[in-house]
Amino acid sequence: MTLKEGQRVKLAADTRLTDWAAMTGDSSTSPGAVAGSLLLAAGTEGTVERVVEHEHQSQEAREYERLKSLLDAFGQEMPTESRRQLEEKIGSLEPEWIAYQEQGLRVTVRVRFDLGLILDDAREDVFTPA
Repeated sequence: MTLKEGQRVKLAADTRLTDWAAMTGDSSTSPGAVAGSLLLAAGTEGTVERVVEHEHQSQEAREYERLKSLLDAFGQEMPTESRRQLEEKIGSLEPEWIAYQEQGLRVTVRVRFDLGLILDDAREDVFTPA
């Protein structure tokens, strides 16, 4: 599923925010005092404000892509031994390339919930269309 900015969404499951909520300096208790944890119920609705696609390509996957391009462009002109070494190196990097291809893009979103809270950098798969 690819979410779009402005799209209405809802949480697919109960979600606990993993950090403790702390009191600010304006509170009547001491600043930084733990107020508790925050849970958002499944079905809480909001609007997608931002969608960010993250491409996590490892150094090995980039090297595979670079060497494969080099082989495709100049392999026929290379000396036999150089081409063989390049093919071996490409072969050793192929598992990293396959893993990268299977991984796909990681997408995170910023959602402003109707109740006023904002959840930022959340994986898109924790939401369903509203």
